[in-house]
Amino acid sequence: MDFDPDKPYNDLPLLPPKFELENRDILRKAITANTALAELKGLGASIPNQNILINSLTLQEAKHSSEIENVITTNDALYKAFTAKTSKIDPATKEVLHYREALWEGYKKVKKRRILNTNLFIELVRMIKQNQAGIRNTPGTKIANSGTGKVVYTPPEGERIIRDKLANLESWLHEEDGPDPLIKLAVIHYQFEAIHPFSDGNGRTGRLINILYLIQQDLLNYPVLYLSKYIIDHKPDYYKLLREVTEKNAWQPWIFFMLDAVEQTANSSIKRINAIRSLLDKFLRDAKKQLPDYMYSKELIELLFDQPYCKAEFLVKSNIAKRQTAASYLKELERIGILKLHKTGKENLYLNVELFEILAK
Repeated sequence: MDFDPDKPYNDLPLLPPKFELENRDILRKAITANTALAELKGLGASIPNQNILINSLTLQEAKHSSEIENVITTNDALYKAFTAKTSKIDPATKEVLHYREALWEGYKKVKKRRILNTNLFIELVRMIKQNQAGIRNTPGTKIANSGTGKVVYTPPEGERIIRDKLANLESWLHEEDGPDPLIKLAVIHYQFEAIHPFSDGNGRTGRLINILYLIQQDLLNYPVLYLSKYIIDHKPDYYKLLREVTEKNAWQPWIFFMLDAVEQTANSSIKRINAIRSLLDKFLRDAKKQLPDYMYSKELIELLFDQPYCKAEFLVKSNIAKRQTAASYLKELERIGILKLHKTGKENLYLNVELFEILAK
């Protein structure tokens, strides 16, 4: 059946696609993407305190993935909300924090069970949307061009049809024989977005699945590749190429796009992690010279990299200082220029300005 954007695409082809996924050009590009990703994985494993990567970088992925859906927050609002005890969090920032929670929970589940399935997808979208969302079971979902309002795609309809297509996706995803995992990633992402199983939250859930698939395939140990930044920077191409797979079976340009996304994002993540490591080494040297011996510890300085904002409670929870002395430690770090005080309500938050700037780039 010919594709008609106004009719439910119940004939969405099952996987694998009828296309040579591992032709010479695609394989060549996959090799360079895999090389960059392997370097990122190795670099991530060399960071002594993994919280440095997990907290800071997953928040950036959450921010950028939400931004694709026009849920906009600032880095400052996001990191303050992640740190401070406050109920005064704007709705957009709350949504980003929910995405980060879903990413973290999904990461833990995939590390434990190595399974990506429909039940997990439903759990993820429920955490993202903070509701009891399930598989779409009512008609009427259409995807329109945001500028013109013209319908560009109508996803499959009927819960049974949607579940069958998800079951096929799951089955192919877990097949051990098949194309290179990064090529497979591109196909999985297209297929999930084309199935569009939920009433809302499909884009964010699909991008979250990208990261979890890389973890499941042992291509990454930690969720430190934020592809969403690349997608934001190339948003028109992203949507155009997705549509062209549907309309023209144009798999190769789409796969190229996703392989470029992995390679370039891995390289930018490598630069960012190296910058964080250099800054950590600098702070360790400076603090050792300028802090009193009783106050200095490697653990204290590493804690300042868990996230850009720090507060006395974090030092107490990490057994670095007692409650009475934790505040004085942070004041001393402010005095020597490592941190900057920000008052938020009744709380004193201390910003690692240079870390914040690295993450905000």
